[in-house]
Amino acid sequence: MNKAPNTVASITKEVTCPFCSILCDDLVIQNQGGTLKILKNACPKATVAFEAEQAVISAKIKGQPVPLVDAINRICEILKKSHNPLFAGLGTDVGGMRQVMHLADKTGAIVDHMHGDALIRNSLVLQDLGWITTTMTEIRNRADLIIFVGTDAANFPRFFERTIWHKKSMFNLKPAQRQIVYIGDKPDCKAGISPNGRHPTVLNCKTDQIGEVISSLHALLTGAALDVKEIAGLKIKTLQTLATQMRAAKYGVIVWSPAELDIPHAELTIQNFCELVKYLTRFTRFAGFSLAGNDGATSANNVCAWQSGYPLRVSFNKGYPDYAAQRYSMRNVLKKKEVDALVWISSFSANINAPRASIPTVVLGTPDTKLNFNPSVFIPVATPGVDHTGQLFRTDSVVSLPLKKVRQSKYESVHSLLKQVVARL
Repeated sequence: MNKAPNTVASITKEVTCPFCSILCDDLVIQNQGGTLKILKNACPKATVAFEAEQAVISAKIKGQPVPLVDAINRICEILKKSHNPLFAGLGTDVGGMRQVMHLADKTGAIVDHMHGDALIRNSLVLQDLGWITTTMTEIRNRADLIIFVGTDAANFPRFFERTIWHKKSMFNLKPAQRQIVYIGDKPDCKAGISPNGRHPTVLNCKTDQIGEVISSLHALLTGAALDVKEIAGLKIKTLQTLATQMRAAKYGVIVWSPAELDIPHAELTIQNFCELVKYLTRFTRFAGFSLAGNDGATSANNVCAWQSGYPLRVSFNKGYPDYAAQRYSMRNVLKKKEVDALVWISSFSANINAPRASIPTVVLGTPDTKLNFNPSVFIPVATPGVDHTGQLFRTDSVVSLPLKKVRQSKYESVHSLLKQVVARL
């Protein structure tokens, strides 16, 4: 007589969620027979990702199931024949990205993240004039005025809970007394309502007008007179009121999300934020804060920087790291047909599809990945923080958080797979 399967539930506490870059590390997850359920501190994004049933799929070569060893061998064959491969997507943890860099160095590859366009908007500002930024902890403990520009933080569901409306704060700051301001195109302001019911200030304008609004605030703060009645549909008196609030703040923060500033030359708008912060620090404390780095983007950028000396968009084709922010973008090198093989990595989400290109393509993706083409090789991979332990950097880059394994998985990690490829080349 067959024994009934063991369905005793195990509970893991203090789980770090890898599915957005604020890396909430207080989840409580139940595992009952391989089925996960978040018992505490869930958000919609985490619930969907953790509680999804794990698909059962094998490695494939041109759509046909094959043993894993055959798929790895085919990857090696593709990379040996390639003169200029591209490693993109890069949705992996620190360990996986270390192996990406090792393999890129060995094969002369270009590296770029799936969110590279957003990352570069910040990098260009930092490289050009520098910035003053803060951390989630500093916002939680010190900030009394928080201005969201071009974002409502909805893509980071627990940001307000974890950082702004936190129950406890140092230095006798009462979180409910914080002033919240939104500048942008019809933001969702529900999260910005304080625990005592005070509504945030909202300055509605189009996204491509945000730079103009910020420049006007900067001018007003310097004492300049603006010979107009409105800027971007906002009355000068409204902007003057906000400028007065900014000057009076004890610790102000400007928050933006580079991915949501999808406008031409967005880096110039971000530079406006950063230059305004610098000016405000002449007479009070002010800082910037970027909400970015989902799908392991912050970790990928950091690993690339410490391994090569440059942020992402580096080529190893010349035998040394060569950085070019525009030239080595994934979109650019594929469009110009400057690469002859593509390795796409996405171990957190199947929502961003691998680009379809007329070159040998390898996809290391989550088991539920739905592709609109048959790549040369597809290998399902484990998800860091769910199927195996790992490490990720938070959006502010000041801390890396450990990822726990909360279930058994038949799939290997990106780190393990690429290590095997490196060993066979």
